[in-house]
Amino acid sequence: MSRKNSRRSARSHISLVPQPTNVTTLTVASKPIAPTQAHRQRKPTREPNWVTKSVLYTLRVGILGAGLAVMAGTALTVFAPTRFLSSQASTLKGQEKAIAHKTATVGIKPQEAIAKFVSTLTPQEHQSDSSTNTPIHLTEELTPLKQKLAALDKKQAKIETQAFFIDLDNGKYVNLAGNISISAASLIKIPVAVAFFQDVDAGKIKLDEKLPMGKDVIANGSGDMQYQQGQKSFTALETVTKMITISDNTATNMLIKRMGGKAVLDQRFQDWGLTYTKIHNLLPDLEGTNTTSSQDLATILLKVHQGELISLKSRDRLLGIMQETKTRTLLPPGLEPGAIISHKTGDIGTVLGDAGIIDMPSGKRYIEVIIAKRPYNDIAARTLIQDMSRATYQHLKATESVPATKPPSVPTKVATSPSAEKNKVDTKKATTTSPSILKKQD
Repeated sequence: MSRKNSRRSARSHISLVPQPTNVTTLTVASKPIAPTQAHRQRKPTREPNWVTKSVLYTLRVGILGAGLAVMAGTALTVFAPTRFLSSQASTLKGQEKAIAHKTATVGIKPQEAIAKFVSTLTPQEHQSDSSTNTPIHLTEELTPLKQKLAALDKKQAKIETQAFFIDLDNGKYVNLAGNISISAASLIKIPVAVAFFQDVDAGKIKLDEKLPMGKDVIANGSGDMQYQQGQKSFTALETVTKMITISDNTATNMLIKRMGGKAVLDQRFQDWGLTYTKIHNLLPDLEGTNTTSSQDLATILLKVHQGELISLKSRDRLLGIMQETKTRTLLPPGLEPGAIISHKTGDIGTVLGDAGIIDMPSGKRYIEVIIAKRPYNDIAARTLIQDMSRATYQHLKATESVPATKPPSVPTKVATSPSAEKNKVDTKKATTTSPSILKKQD
């Protein structure tokens, strides 16, 4: 055995074993190597008890249910079956309750789009409304109030007065020569404002868009925009606000021009059911060629209140602007503290008027329009409008304060109230000073 083999034998424990064939065989004494994949017998499994089976079954059903819910939600999201009703739902939101109540009590025809939708639910009710040709459907005339207003008018022989009143709670009304054409003065600005907000709702006018103030629209008379010629334009919202609150004539002409001119607006007024409301000339129109009637103005205020001509958002914005009217010498003095009035006045030498929606502290709401044709700048017309406004307010206050059933002692007190109210009115007339003031058109 060589030295080399001797060293290998020492490291690996190698030994030489003689073979029968006399061949030297190298045998390595080493540890046996375990097989790489030994077969291992599986332990016998025990069958799970009923508790384990119940838990597993419940868990599997829950996972299955969650999966089905996710699939169903995804399908509904993709197909969106309610998308066809979204437009109707958004239109009726906030209006459904008011329209249903007013249609039942006042009988007013609702907005055309809403009527088409609701008519599918109550076809007979709205079919009766659509059959009428009048723009408003009223219940009955308030004869006692009409007699009071007529008596006040009769005391002023030189003044021709027309008035129209509507109780928005029950549809009762008063028509005192209200369907006669009369000079509109600045009352024409009410339908102009309604047409403006109608275009805002239609997307034709943006409230923040700039309206140019050219020389062709600048007008004298009421308003301050005529003195701001250095400012070449005003926003549409600022323009309509000035037209109502300070009765700006220049602002009115700017809006008339922006909406297409006099003829376009006259056609729209006619489409609304207004018989006598027409714009013949731009303002100031001191000659009184532009016309309207107290019934026309009551009609348009009623349509605004009902949301027929403009959206509820625009209605609230318009009535909010009308609450800020600066001239408060006609209808407002006849109201008591706590009452709210959204109104617009008109004043030229021969015509004086006021039209508005009044909210009493009790919650009652009514419309009143009074227009007086008078001798030039006769202040008696202003006093007459104040007295008629007061008579209307007190009549409504007295009638709504009387309960359906009352103690026997109450009628005696109520019977004495008219004379007390008359003394109160006479005292106020005696103490009121009425200086003669020549005014610009309001």
